[in-house]
Amino acid sequence: MKSIKIVEVKSGVGAGTVGASLGVDEIKKIASEIGSDFFKRYESFEIKNISEKEKDSNNFVCAKNIKETLEISEQIAERVKNILDEENFPLVISSDHSTSIGTIAGIKMAHKDKRIGVIWIDAHSDLHSPYTTPTGNMHGMPVLASLGMDNSEKKVREIGENIFNEWEKLKNLGKICPKINYEDLVYVGLRDYEEQEKFLIDKYNLPVIASQEITDLGIEKVVDKILSTLFACDYIYISFDVDSLDPSVSKGTGISVPDGLKEIDATEIIIGLMKSDKVCCFEITEIDPSLDNDKPMAKVAFNILERTVNHLNKGL
Repeated sequence: MKSIKIVEVKSGVGAGTVGASLGVDEIKKIASEIGSDFFKRYESFEIKNISEKEKDSNNFVCAKNIKETLEISEQIAERVKNILDEENFPLVISSDHSTSIGTIAGIKMAHKDKRIGVIWIDAHSDLHSPYTTPTGNMHGMPVLASLGMDNSEKKVREIGENIFNEWEKLKNLGKICPKINYEDLVYVGLRDYEEQEKFLIDKYNLPVIASQEITDLGIEKVVDKILSTLFACDYIYISFDVDSLDPSVSKGTGISVPDGLKEIDATEIIIGLMKSDKVCCFEITEIDPSLDNDKPMAKVAFNILERTVNHLNKGL
């Protein structure tokens, strides 16, 4: 019987704000305050963090902390692979979305000859590269890195040899590139992207399910639509960035964008998706308690996490 294994990633090196690194501990604090035994029920592995002293002094403007992102991603990939090799279920709780580079790599390393579907629940497409990024933050690049692409058609700059080499290492993490294909990618809650990302969304006709479509179709039909799109995939990874939620829920995330998902809708969609035997990994990310107000995102995130995982447990 499969067991859930938690992977805690407290590094926020890929984010644009310092507070993202506090997200994992804040979720655990909320669980303790409400008397939940969630974190006592499952074996947990903490990915070794990188201190300020250990960071590379050559911080590249168009790929900030790329060396550190690679180091963290390598650790995550190995841990996720090991959990899957043992036929268990990795539950990744991370600080910023750059970590999904490692998560996807770990899934692919464990299932080299299989098609991996990705359900990206996020306000943002994360389809940037060092060639196109407006911020240089690595959490805007994980999808394109996993696709093994650069989007050179829409590049806004040339990059130096050092950045090129590190970006190539990220794309080839696990010695597999690409790890996913465009036809095996579905976006939920996407509503904020740059021109360069829009070019790829249109070019590859990427499916995007917005909050209004969820209201119009209902949860069951949306879940069926997502799983039907990924019918040819052998395994499915769900990546849930809390900024997919509407700011009325909470603003405790790095980039809050209007017209997002309701908490109940996000929860029910994930629960519905978890019913598929193909779902092999779930990740929740981008909780930033330093940006919270009277509606703490960590509490919302934990509510979603506990409900969905409790449902997942029934099927394992």
